[in-house]
Amino acid sequence: MAPATPAPVYGQNYAHVPDQGQGQHNGGTHADAGYPASNSYPHTLAPAVTARPKDRKKVGLGLFSASVVAAALIGGLAAGGVSVLLGSQNTGTASSSSQPAAPLVINNTASVNQVSAAAAKAMPSVVTISATSGSSGGTGSGIILDTEGHILTNTHVVTLDGAAAHATIQVQTSDGKVFAGSVVGTDPLSDLAIVKIDAPNLVPATLGDSSKTNVGDTVIAIGSPLGLNATVTEGIISTLNRTIQVASSAVPSTPSDTAPDQNGGNGFQFSPPGGGQSNPSAATGSVNLNVIQTDAAINPGNSGGALVDAQGKIIGVNVAIASAGSSSASGTQSGNIGVGFSIPIDHAKRIANDIIANGSATHGQLGVSVSGTSALGAKSQFSAGATVADVTAGSAAAKAGLQKGDIITGMAGLPIADASSLTAAVREQSGGATVKMTFTRDGKTMEKDVTLDTMPAAK
Repeated sequence: MAPATPAPVYGQNYAHVPDQGQGQHNGGTHADAGYPASNSYPHTLAPAVTARPKDRKKVGLGLFSASVVAAALIGGLAAGGVSVLLGSQNTGTASSSSQPAAPLVINNTASVNQVSAAAAKAMPSVVTISATSGSSGGTGSGIILDTEGHILTNTHVVTLDGAAAHATIQVQTSDGKVFAGSVVGTDPLSDLAIVKIDAPNLVPATLGDSSKTNVGDTVIAIGSPLGLNATVTEGIISTLNRTIQVASSAVPSTPSDTAPDQNGGNGFQFSPPGGGQSNPSAATGSVNLNVIQTDAAINPGNSGGALVDAQGKIIGVNVAIASAGSSSASGTQSGNIGVGFSIPIDHAKRIANDIIANGSATHGQLGVSVSGTSALGAKSQFSAGATVADVTAGSAAAKAGLQKGDIITGMAGLPIADASSLTAAVREQSGGATVKMTFTRDGKTMEKDVTLDTMPAAK
């Protein structure tokens, strides 16, 4: 029997940062989303091989390129502890932090490896973000997008996992200066947000192309795990197009085309800031995400930080980690175990551009109720598509000719293994987008273009 999947921090053992809500997956029929038949996920184990020492390339200073990965959890300090990091400054002017930013140290410029070069390039574009509301608070990370001060981060960072609608935001740049921040907009369905600061001499990140990444590529994470700013960790891309589902108290209700999950996102749980008490009942919605999986060390506080390739380009926004175990009673959980998740930058760019332009982002809607499709019969733990249980009259699915009993296996170029992966693929698209949909009917594979509806805003 394959070993049980470790408990992630954000969602079913995937840990988000601020809030924690643990639940068990119940299965069932869901609209444009769903849950696998059980909490265990299949893992294919490759034959054991002998590990070889890593051969790090040496590069000159002129070729410095950055790799950055920031993780999902907000590592914070509950009960106002953020003042330890940022002091009591909350004005709009720059000031020195009570804990100076840690510089990237290069002692031997004649022998700089690929990771050092990538970190040197990306570090000036990664910031630490403090969010406080009343007596609670937490810290996360962010990525500078432009010289106007727009910073990309996670919704759960700036809302304290949905617990604070108007948290006080402060941002510490890589040079140790602190600025007051304002939230331009949030998008809970992708767990992305934009913060803005008024600061001089900002260094925008160089954004890469996540569609051109490969499993095995070297990546690094840069962020502020546990409040330790300017932290760099290295790893590889472990998997692409991994779908995770996370219970989110930042989503006030389960919108249409989302699986109603009363127990909290497939059993995944958010990690509270700084080990503060969790509130399992707070999560009322769920977030389905297609992510890059990496073994670069990510911990609470890396949320909103950058996942960067060996050329110093941002290819992802770190959002969640898996945890080997946690205690819902104490609100504590183990740290990095080599299973972290990052939102691909191609998707994050669309959301960021929408928020900067309009204050919010749109998401596609298909208009079907679906359930997981068993690969080998009703008792199989493996899913092989999303079976259509119902089609909403007049919806995008109805207009495309989708019928009850059809098994959706592909959407917008992504493989569909179950209802949750279908939800993630549909939501990645903007409202009104036209995409390819692959499905089987009576054993015959078919492909059609479908123009998605726009999902109503969550209420």
